[in-house]
Amino acid sequence: MAFLGKKIQDDVHKELAALTRTVHFKYFGQEMECRFCKETRELLEEVAALSDRIHLEVFDFIKDKETVDRLGIERIPALAVSADEDYGIRFYGIPSGYEFTSLIEAIKLVGTGKTLISDEARKFLETLEHDVHLQVFVTPTCPYCTGSVILAHQLAFASPRIRADMIEATEFPQLAQKYDVMGVPRTVINETGFIEGAGSEPMVLAKIKEVLGTD
Repeated sequence: MAFLGKKIQDDVHKELAALTRTVHFKYFGQEMECRFCKETRELLEEVAALSDRIHLEVFDFIKDKETVDRLGIERIPALAVSADEDYGIRFYGIPSGYEFTSLIEAIKLVGTGKTLISDEARKFLETLEHDVHLQVFVTPTCPYCTGSVILAHQLAFASPRIRADMIEATEFPQLAQKYDVMGVPRTVINETGFIEGAGSEPMVLAKIKEVLGTD
């Protein structure tokens, strides 16, 4: 059964016409004991079919250990969205519901190279001396989560120091419990910093500075 109806396919096809370079989908899953792996792969296949600029590669989480380790893939289903280089843009769990928009925006970001972050943010990112890991917990029914994921991915694209993960909380309940995710979005910064709700760019940057001790 197709995930995307005709109208959505047409709309996405038009949006992806703006891509100027090849976008690589590196999907990680396995056939057994992986909830939503099959559905995630099928959704990505449908999206990839809408643009000749998208190249989908399928990896086995167990068998393709070298690639898993190189990209730092920690759980499945997982997707790394990249071009000729890896930008640390990750999706853990199926990007469905509102998070489908986050997926399309990640494709456009990588495929055009155009970011939405401010000059102030760009200048700060250029000064980073330590790595930053952003984990944005979401659910498909959360209308406020998309903005947090898009911002995190924008920051990751702009700085090789940042890795940004969308994490579908209901697919990874143990992880959500570890970080006390009681509501979404919740952004975890380097294990010790937390943002409740949809944080603005200045708020996220301030929290990163606080976590790194540079504020």
